[in-house]
Amino acid sequence: MTDDTLKRYRESIDNIDAALVFLLAERFKVTQAVGRYKADVGLPPADPGREGQQIARLRGLAEAAHLDPDFSEKFLRFIIDEVIHHHERVREG
Repeated sequence: MTDDTLKRYRESIDNIDAALVFLLAERFKVTQAVGRYKADVGLPPADPGREGQQIARLRGLAEAAHLDPDFSEKFLRFIIDEVIHHHERVREG
């Protein structure tokens, strides 16, 4: 049996996890539209310059939030790689 304090912490974690899932879903809806647009106008699926800017921006945000910048970069890199994979699939038809 867990105590009330631990239960409240876990409920907060569960709420945050749910919010993260919904935010990621919204992000992927937008990036899928970007992938379709890129395919329509003949742009490549990946944009290394933009990716570098985003990683640098996220690392700065992580530092300001007292979150490990290396962790945040790994997290964003995972998302970027998945987005590029989706863009490549759109391009292939």
